[in-house]
Amino acid sequence: MTHDAHPRRLPRLRRLSALATGTWLGRGYLAVFGASVPAVFLFPDSPVAAAPMLLTAPWSFFAMALPFGPGTDGGGAAQVLALTFTAAWLLLAAFVNAAVLGALTARQGAAALGTRTAGPRPHRLRDLLAPAVDNWLARGYLAVVAAALGFCFYAVHLSPDPGFAGIWPLMTTAPFSLLAVLAMPTGDSWLTSLIFFTGTAAAGLLNAVLLGRLARRVGTGEPHPAA
Repeated sequence: MTHDAHPRRLPRLRRLSALATGTWLGRGYLAVFGASVPAVFLFPDSPVAAAPMLLTAPWSFFAMALPFGPGTDGGGAAQVLALTFTAAWLLLAAFVNAAVLGALTARQGAAALGTRTAGPRPHRLRDLLAPAVDNWLARGYLAVVAAALGFCFYAVHLSPDPGFAGIWPLMTTAPFSLLAVLAMPTGDSWLTSLIFFTGTAAAGLLNAVLLGRLARRVGTGEPHPAA
């Protein structure tokens, strides 16, 4: 049983690598991410320094929930270990996002081919949302999103001190959740709360769909178009 698990993992890793580097969209994303890394060292006190973390959202923000990272208390060895972990985590997050974009590109090509060879498909919305719920990876991500939204709702509407509870849904559903922030009106009103919770929930669902498509591609090994 153990011996059979390793051979199955290798093709999946190869398919993941092919999706991340085998399409123009994935390669372009990795190039932009690579170009953003020097900004951390050239402009450490500028908002531009956050570009690598924003580009690798939402996975890069998950590391903030861990008890170690940049600025960890301790000696030089602890700080070096924390920085190494953060760099490795950002690279992994960038690789996953590139694979997601690669899977999306391949999926669009296959969908266009299917549209030319077949008539309109029924239940289109259900088919579009199916990747968000038909695999454990997307369902696990949706569970994290639901927990973040539930905690934020409790803190904002039921707790006497909400603090910065809104940051968790924003980080969990980034980068699309930033659009909800831009659409929010100024001031504290029911409309602001409605747009925030609706927008972050929609952003989380969109992320789950993209993650589910990646899980499908890696799991089934469907061929992807050369780019």
